[in-house]
Amino acid sequence: MSEPVVIHGLQYGIYFLEVAVFLLLIRDGRWVRLKGLSLYVSALFVLDGVARPAVLHHFGASSRQYNNFYWLTDVVLALGAFLLICAFFRRACTREARMWRFLRSLLVFCFLLVLGISALLLTWNYTQLFTAFIIEFSQNLYFTCLVLVTLLYVLIQQLAIADDELGLLVCGLGVQFAGEAAGLALLHLTFGENFSALLLKLLAPTCTFGMLVVWAYAIAKAPQEALGGVGPEKARELLEATADS
Repeated sequence: MSEPVVIHGLQYGIYFLEVAVFLLLIRDGRWVRLKGLSLYVSALFVLDGVARPAVLHHFGASSRQYNNFYWLTDVVLALGAFLLICAFFRRACTREARMWRFLRSLLVFCFLLVLGISALLLTWNYTQLFTAFIIEFSQNLYFTCLVLVTLLYVLIQQLAIADDELGLLVCGLGVQFAGEAAGLALLHLTFGENFSALLLKLLAPTCTFGMLVVWAYAIAKAPQEALGGVGPEKARELLEATADS
């Protein structure tokens, strides 16, 4: 099977899963307790499934307009992923108010640190704002999200949080970020060889596909099962406590 067929197959599979996850979220009002996830999935479909293909079709893959639009939307999705992780941290710390206050300050510091490090590139090159700042900021933020997702998963295990749905949603993000980080590292280590570039082109959509599959499975589970098999009254309490996430 040729490379374009595989890539296009993965891409259309991602579009299908984005719609499927969104439909699962609006079914029976699940979006009410998963507002952050609903907004992120909606943005992912609108930007990656609708806007990018439209700009690509109009201007072409090698155009400056498409390149700028692609990286600008990549920053928007990176910011969305960061905010989604913040919402998951808030949900994990529902019963740990002091810990949440500390983590909230840490998350703000991490974002400002990424912004500051990326802005240093402007002192080296003022003429390439998109290539020097936007791309660097996006990649730095994605790497930060990978670290935060790992920290969040460890936090869930340490606090013994009986919320299987949250654990699966975090694992889905881990699949996405870990795969892309591994692909970019391989690309840099091999100095952009053809095989590595091809692997990265296949790895990124494969990880997105895997993330959406995990999310669809997590959302489709019954509320009691998703919350770790606790009783009906306890499940109701936890659902009300996590409604803002």
